[in-house]
Amino acid sequence: MEIAAIKAELRRDEGLRLKPYRDTGGRLTLGVGRNLDDVGITAEEADYLLENDVGRALAGLDRALPWWRGLSARRQRALVNMAFNLGLPRLLGFSAMLAALRAGDYPAAAREALDSRWAGQVGARAARVAAMLREG
Repeated sequence: MEIAAIKAELRRDEGLRLKPYRDTGGRLTLGVGRNLDDVGITAEEADYLLENDVGRALAGLDRALPWWRGLSARRQRALVNMAFNLGLPRLLGFSAMLAALRAGDYPAAAREALDSRWAGQVGARAARVAAMLREG
C-alpha cells in the first residue's frame, strides 16, 4: 500500500485547514478532513496537542518574563496554568499580580489573581492557582 500517495491525494482533495471549519455536510472538521463531530480525536492525539501547547506556554513565559524560572516549581506551574488558560497576552495584563510575584509578595500575588474577572469565570481553578501562588 502506498501510504504516501494516499496522503498526498487526500491532502489534494480535502485540503489542509489548521482551524476548525464546517464541511459541506455541516460537520466540524479540522486538518485534512478530520470529522471532529463523528470521529473526534484520540487520547494520544489530545496528549500530543497538550504537549505542544504547554511548550508554547513555557516559551512565551521565557520570552516575556525571564525572571519566572526563579520562582518555586509550584509557582511556575501556576503561571503555566494561567498562560495556558488565558493566553500569554492576557496573562501579561495581570501586571499587579506579576509585579507582586517578582517582588516575592506571594499573598498579594494570590489576591490579585483572585481579584479578577478570570477568577469569576474559572471558579475553583482560580482558587487552586491562587493557593499555588501564595503557598509556593
